[in-house]
Amino acid sequence: MAGAQKSLGNIRRNFDPWNDPAAKPLIEFDHVTKRFGGSVAVDDLSLGIYDREFFALLGPSGCGKSTLLRMLAGFEEPTDGDIRLGGESLKGVPPYRRPLNMMFQSYALFPHMNVEKNIAFGLRQDGMARSEIDARVEEMLRLVKLEPFRRRKPSQLSGGQQQRVALARSLAKRPKVLLLDEPLGALDKKLREETQFELMDLQQELGLTFVIVTHDQEEAMTMADRMAVMRAGKICQVAPPAVVYEAPTSRYVADFVGNVSLIEAEVESVSSGMATLRSPAGRIETETAAALTPGQTVAFAIRPEKVRLSRRAAEAGAANTLSGTVWDIAYLGDVTLFNIRLSGGETVRSTVINAARVAPEQIAWEEEVTLTFERDAGVVLAE
Repeated sequence: MAGAQKSLGNIRRNFDPWNDPAAKPLIEFDHVTKRFGGSVAVDDLSLGIYDREFFALLGPSGCGKSTLLRMLAGFEEPTDGDIRLGGESLKGVPPYRRPLNMMFQSYALFPHMNVEKNIAFGLRQDGMARSEIDARVEEMLRLVKLEPFRRRKPSQLSGGQQQRVALARSLAKRPKVLLLDEPLGALDKKLREETQFELMDLQQELGLTFVIVTHDQEEAMTMADRMAVMRAGKICQVAPPAVVYEAPTSRYVADFVGNVSLIEAEVESVSSGMATLRSPAGRIETETAAALTPGQTVAFAIRPEKVRLSRRAAEAGAANTLSGTVWDIAYLGDVTLFNIRLSGGETVRSTVINAARVAPEQIAWEEEVTLTFERDAGVVLAE
């Protein structure tokens, strides 16, 4: 699997310490469990996060991701297990003695203080010399590009500017690790996308470890070196974003991250890394490394961009050629999304790039169409 991660995951930079057997994680969750009364928020979870990694905890509300972050910050203690930072247990260490800082979704800025004083607050609490505080505040203002707004109070700033102040305040104490709990949730879509790249650049410039909690899959995939997809207090898959997207390990992960079509099928035969699947929609031939047996029930997961759509009549009995009827159409600007109802009842999605401003005659609602895809286009999922 290491080879697959390397080929799919190193899109932004050559950084993959998780593939180095000699590398030791900076942060280690060792069989951590957290219970609140009779409810289990985190369930026997083990995870390693490396120095200078931008790591995302991704999952729906209530999956335990924020609880995990709060335990790392010291606001909650594990019921069982241990959390280590740099090889040292954090058990019993109060939040203010941990070399990390946390940025909350609400930003929690002091409304009566201007930008400079908000950034300097933690430094003053630590008793830093005035000259050092002034130098550090100047550095932070430069990093987050807020020099012209230094005298303004939070109420005089936009949501994006407030977010930058909170970020600067979190970074001012130069923590080893910055924890971000849904930090972009209050921003509009355009500003959120811009801020994602700013956070990535900032993390690279400072050489810090960032751990972000989010339910936004695009946010996690844009920023993270690796991401952990969580469900009911457990981790379902940990991998670089491209691996999670292209090679999910379960139906849940495939369905949670990105758009996907899941076709229920039965394994007909397996030979030399190839499997033939039989579904009500037709015969599917696919490459697979999974251990499959004839007669086994599986799901074939395929992303919309891997599915070609045409009016051409399907060749009878051809593999990876499915017939259906256009059920829904969504024009999204850059692409048009088609939902196709197959003869077996499943719905398969296909995206068509809108490369021309004036498109030729479009495929219409309730039109009979043919779907085709390559043998390496999808993934066979046994779970």
